[in-house]
Amino acid sequence: MDAVLPSPMPGAPRIDNPGGTSAMKGGDTVFHALCFSAAMVLMATLVGLIVALVIGGWPALSHFGFAFFTSSVWNPSGSPDNPEAYGAAGPIVGTLITAFIAMLLALPLAIGIAVFLVEFCPKRLSHWVGIAVELLAGIPSIVYGMWGLFVLAPWFAEHVQTPLMLNLDPDSFWGRVFTGVPNGANIFTASLILAIMVLPYIATVFRELLLSIPPYLREAAYGMGCTPFEVVRNIMLPYIRKSAVGAVMLGLGRALGETMAVTFIIGNSHAFPKSLFDSGSTIASTIANEFTEATGDLHISALIALGLVLFLITFVTLAAARLLLGTEKA
Repeated sequence: MDAVLPSPMPGAPRIDNPGGTSAMKGGDTVFHALCFSAAMVLMATLVGLIVALVIGGWPALSHFGFAFFTSSVWNPSGSPDNPEAYGAAGPIVGTLITAFIAMLLALPLAIGIAVFLVEFCPKRLSHWVGIAVELLAGIPSIVYGMWGLFVLAPWFAEHVQTPLMLNLDPDSFWGRVFTGVPNGANIFTASLILAIMVLPYIATVFRELLLSIPPYLREAAYGMGCTPFEVVRNIMLPYIRKSAVGAVMLGLGRALGETMAVTFIIGNSHAFPKSLFDSGSTIASTIANEFTEATGDLHISALIALGLVLFLITFVTLAAARLLLGTEKA
């Protein structure tokens, strides 16, 4: 018997659809198979990446053991008296410090920009300011790195680093925090570059989140006599708190994995940074600097092991974000 589609309205003519049910079921089966295949390709790529990193980094991990994560010695030019040695502690610490400082600087600015664009900026101006913020996200990282090396670093060394070092007691707490070679290439300037790079991503997402807030919530708060600061603090930010975690994680992921801009300006020292103005390195900058020049098997394995460590740091960060979201929902 021919399948007949139900009429959408009483009295409307019925449309015969011979074999329509079978065709729809067949299309759904194909669509389901395509979606499942796409998900499996993604999972297979992820598993393949993890397996490749583990296999490639295992020689270094098995050779150095746990000392690979605690030592800052990095000696690729081995000799009988001074054999090869690789320690990831310096790049790991540099990665975490620069990402933390970058988020500490960028997050308040991003929230302020988003709130200004949504709540206070005139509509004609907010459109163009929003476009300018989004354009910052499209600038290649190497351009940020070159600007940091040729513009920011010399200016910072002359107007910030040198005056601080001349006016602080080197034996005091702040003197030790701000000690270093006054050349502008250090942990703090690398963090500044990262903060500028992640700022447009976080600000754009926060702006979209704030625009999703129902207008009647703000209007009701203003009607009760709340000030703009009270509306932002008590209504807008709590409303987007759960989704804001995603914006923060987006910026943090960019900060953890950024390569070229940090490589230009961080100083590329494998030792532990002893101050904010000390040279350092990150996992990504170490890999970028040395992978093309690595010739020994142990050296290549150590760099792949660094990639595995960066993957694990990113995974733990995202897992913590998911746990935080789950806790809030509960």
